[in-house]
Amino acid sequence: MSQILINIHDLHFLHGTNHIFKGINIQIYKNRITAIMGPSGCGKTTLLRLIGGQLIPHYGSITLADKDVHKQSHRDLYAMRHKMGMLFQSGALLTDLNVFENVAFPIREHYNFPESIVKNLVLIKLQLVGLRGAIKLMPSELSGGMNRRVALARAIALDPILMMYDEPFVGLDPITMGMTVSLVRELHDALGMSSIVVSHDIHEVLSIADDINLIANGKLMASGTADEIKNTDSEWVQQFIQGKPDGPVPFHYPTKEDFQSQLMQETL
Repeated sequence: MSQILINIHDLHFLHGTNHIFKGINIQIYKNRITAIMGPSGCGKTTLLRLIGGQLIPHYGSITLADKDVHKQSHRDLYAMRHKMGMLFQSGALLTDLNVFENVAFPIREHYNFPESIVKNLVLIKLQLVGLRGAIKLMPSELSGGMNRRVALARAIALDPILMMYDEPFVGLDPITMGMTVSLVRELHDALGMSSIVVSHDIHEVLSIADDINLIANGKLMASGTADEIKNTDSEWVQQFIQGKPDGPVPFHYPTKEDFQSQLMQETL
């Protein structure tokens, strides 16, 4: 069995009065693609922000390589983030910089390399995502899929040990989505990273993920390999992965009033 890279233990997190996580436990293993899935608003992106140290849990812990993320000093947390890559849902490219400068930005931020080395590193990363020919284009000149791939090249610029993807397939056409799915798997294998993928795209995630964690209502509902998740007896899991409109998660919002009686009321 692979070694644990990230251990999420008894994690509680509240947003205002909303209890996002109610004591979840998740292990993320080295050199594997781990998917975090669940209904909209269940806290998937929040979990990535907690792992990255942007948010602080109200109770529980998150350790990365046996170091408690939220007990690090500002300097140590900055060094820890050096080992993380993040692909934001929007791409989040710097709009005033061209493709080359966007990918070069983290390299210049963390290293005092000669420009010749910066150039070579940027070209290597862009070659990996198939966009070496787009170095002079501005973000406004890129398609949605190209924007995502440039952002991916920037995210892997520092050769992270952990790569996090926040909805990497959303808004992509079928061809670009297929290309992106393959790219996530190929980069993961080629660079020897550990990867976390947050996504609603069931088919795509099941095709590349080694481990899958389904969360809802603040709890871990299911955890296992793609085959284990697909073959589970859980009605909730089957409803989620098959996209059934009704089941343990009801189609109708609960009400105590009978439909016919409500229709007969003069006022609501």
